[in-house]
Amino acid sequence: MSTMSSHRTRFFRAPESGLRHQTPGHVQRLALWRAMKMDSEPSNIGEVEELSLQTIAALPTPQVDTTKSPSNLHFDRVQQLDRELWQENIQEFGQFVAREALLDEEYWTAAWLRAESHWEDRANDRYALNFKRKFAEQEFNAIKRRHRGRNGQKCMCIVTVKKEHGNVNRMILKSIVGTLDLSIQYLLHGETFPGERVRDPLFGRINEAGPARYGYIGNLCVAKSARRQGIASNMMSFALESSKRTAGVEQVYMHVHRDNGPAQELYAKMGFKMVEEAAAQLVEEPTHLLCLEI
Repeated sequence: MSTMSSHRTRFFRAPESGLRHQTPGHVQRLALWRAMKMDSEPSNIGEVEELSLQTIAALPTPQVDTTKSPSNLHFDRVQQLDRELWQENIQEFGQFVAREALLDEEYWTAAWLRAESHWEDRANDRYALNFKRKFAEQEFNAIKRRHRGRNGQKCMCIVTVKKEHGNVNRMILKSIVGTLDLSIQYLLHGETFPGERVRDPLFGRINEAGPARYGYIGNLCVAKSARRQGIASNMMSFALESSKRTAGVEQVYMHVHRDNGPAQELYAKMGFKMVEEAAAQLVEEPTHLLCLEI
């Protein structure tokens, strides 16, 4: 059995199928403080309401984390053609293709889609545009950090893009309609499910044996204009197959908001079940922990 020292895993709770993004309170307060410093004048509500993936190209280039991997984003970049990707790395359904994001522009578009999902019901807020921009910048850098991985943990950003039609090539900003994160993680010694409160030292040991390795799906959202077309379920199906094929995991976990009935129904149809042992520990949290045996 191989072990290694690591901090306890902390989860970033995600929006399900574009149904709402759960963000820790301190992150929201930080975003508010920064936004108020950036713009003390009232925002144009009409412009905020009309903001969408088709207009983010007009926004300034986001502040990119350049400590490890400098990035120059080209908002007019054209998406990769389906024929340029290995067939085993994609899942086609209807007019869409689910695959791993490969370009920084795809990471940024996925981050913006998550920002729009998070602020979907608060588009008329005075600082909504600034909130979205800061949220997207932070999420873009977080995606890149997670993609680099650490302590043997791996993470991929999965996107759904519109299929190409004839010789028409879409810009990346206009082609991505869905996104989620799939990470491969390890239970700490003593844990029977992710995040379980066990009496371990601050620096717990990760068990890298097969049964202790699991997949985790988070940050699932779909563009409002593209919902009810099977995008969420097909992205999840692709993620489940990828976790089995690339890491050989037998369990995949995810969180769902207690009040999110449509998402709970979707996950139940796919075979996810609530982890009863985690319910007592999450009694004060707004989420349930779900698990699927694959």
